[in-house]
Amino acid sequence: MKEVLIREIEQSMAVILDNSQMEKLHNVLSNCLYNVTIVDTVGIKTAQINQDEELLNMFISAKRVEGCSERTIKYYKSTLQTALNKIEKTVKRITTDDLRNYLGDYNKNNNCSKITIDNIRRILSSFFSWLEDEDHIMKSPVKRIHKVKTGKKVKETYTDENLEILRDSCNTKRDLAIIDLLSSTGMRVGELVRLNVEDIDFQERECIVYGKGNKHRKVYFDARTKIHLMEYLKTRTDDNEALFVSLLNPFPRLQISGVEIRLRELGNKLHIKKVHPHKFRRTLATRAIDKGMPIEQVQHLLGHQKIDTTLEYAMVEQANVKYSHKKYIG
Repeated sequence: MKEVLIREIEQSMAVILDNSQMEKLHNVLSNCLYNVTIVDTVGIKTAQINQDEELLNMFISAKRVEGCSERTIKYYKSTLQTALNKIEKTVKRITTDDLRNYLGDYNKNNNCSKITIDNIRRILSSFFSWLEDEDHIMKSPVKRIHKVKTGKKVKETYTDENLEILRDSCNTKRDLAIIDLLSSTGMRVGELVRLNVEDIDFQERECIVYGKGNKHRKVYFDARTKIHLMEYLKTRTDDNEALFVSLLNPFPRLQISGVEIRLRELGNKLHIKKVHPHKFRRTLATRAIDKGMPIEQVQHLLGHQKIDTTLEYAMVEQANVKYSHKKYIG
């Protein structure tokens, strides 16, 4: 390495020094650097970068084994890669202050919500906690970064009128069946697009869906949904096993983005605010609790691991709160 450095210096000076001067330069460099150790920092940095990439890939593999969806894994990986590239330190040298500064700068530069910042914090926490558990670092630098207080925002649900207008305005039997299935089961849109025709039990008006972490559960639909599903399937001319397919040849399985775009277009056309698949889920949870369904059963119906998640989904109607106040308090 030392000889390479001397040779590079000599080559740079060759255009302005004669042969005797070059010989003297060589002797000076050789003498001055005799007891000096030259380290290839570029090589070390490359090795450290490769090690960080290996650790990140090992973490992502661990998440995949835990049952995280590919969509979640992609979000984890891109979030972590963005953070590590911005901080410009190896993961073993990253400090709490580095992460605080990164989160602060990210918030300032992107003008994003507190929820987004807390999501990034949670992903960083998951990664560094894994590094600590696997003995790659002594202590996670995220431990002293507390949860971002986001505040609770009451999210809207669909009114009965909204749902009827959406149903009446569907110009395809497929879209009508999608709206009915989402509103009567409360399933996730990701669960909806993974359904196959054979998963539907029309006799019992139920189907098995595969949720987060590949956990499966039964969900139930009403008589109207059954009728509209059967009518939709009668119009199908393809042999795709998927329950919902594209309207265009060769009729591939419908994707999450396809459902979201179709519903958004329908909402814009009808001037109904924020028409989104997840809103059907929130509406079902809210109405179930309002009508007296035990929260534990709502939790099971929605496939929530923690009951706190169910409580966040379900927004109790203010009219019912007022009625209960009069009834029980006076």
